[in-house]
Amino acid sequence: MELLRVLELEPTEDGYIGHNLTEGPGAVVFGGQLLAQTVVAAARTLPGKEVLSLHCAFVRSAQPDEQLDISVETMSNGRAFGSVTVNIGQSGKVCARSVVLLQVPDPDLVRYESPPPASPAADVLPRHGRDDWWDIRYDGDVDISDPDAVGPPSLDVWSRFPAAPSDDLVTSQALLAYASDGFLIATAMRPHKGVGQSLAHVTISTTVLTQTLSFHEPFDASQWLLLAHESPYAGRGRSYGSANVYTSDGRLVASYVQDNMLRDFPADRRPAQGERSAH
Repeated sequence: MELLRVLELEPTEDGYIGHNLTEGPGAVVFGGQLLAQTVVAAARTLPGKEVLSLHCAFVRSAQPDEQLDISVETMSNGRAFGSVTVNIGQSGKVCARSVVLLQVPDPDLVRYESPPPASPAADVLPRHGRDDWWDIRYDGDVDISDPDAVGPPSLDVWSRFPAAPSDDLVTSQALLAYASDGFLIATAMRPHKGVGQSLAHVTISTTVLTQTLSFHEPFDASQWLLLAHESPYAGRGRSYGSANVYTSDGRLVASYVQDNMLRDFPADRRPAQGERSAH
């Protein structure tokens, strides 16, 4: 599984070197890959603690043909909590910067979790996506790529990585971080005729600006996870969305939110016919 290879960061004096998935000519590095590598770098830096949350600002596109320089600074490392900053860059320029909070969980004082939405089981839904190592399924009547397909600003996606190790929480968190980056812009596009994910980077300029992930409970990313997305706002060239993540037996294990850019290209910056932009 190529994504697992990408999570094998190479230690350096100041942090790590990261490598990229093979995406094809002209592509940029998927933001979910940077989130996944951030989880791994943070967990390696403070062993004995698990990642509780991270907040990442994406400031520059990363190029797939150049290695990533990953530096980590420890801000605190106490008994129950620790925090680090993780910078990912290329050629001396920052591409993404995250603040990561880690924890040693405590026994329950109180417990509550929202129930999952009513959604068909993954096994009865059609498979989407092109990668064998990432199994994605959602309603067959939904086409997030078709600009003429209109629906509500919500999207329930089942996700699993069948080759992932079942007993490695860090890897499972990293794989969910990877998956979390892929659907909230498409969710925001759904109510609008003439706007679809197939137009992103072609006639529409889109990118994730910031993302926050919170991990609530341990889980196994090789098993089905339901990513329940909603986008309550889009306007002024931006969109906002959130998602809760449930196991197939209904446990709430993680949540995430995104601020995104979603706008027309300026007339003088629109890609030429047949080309794609990084934005």
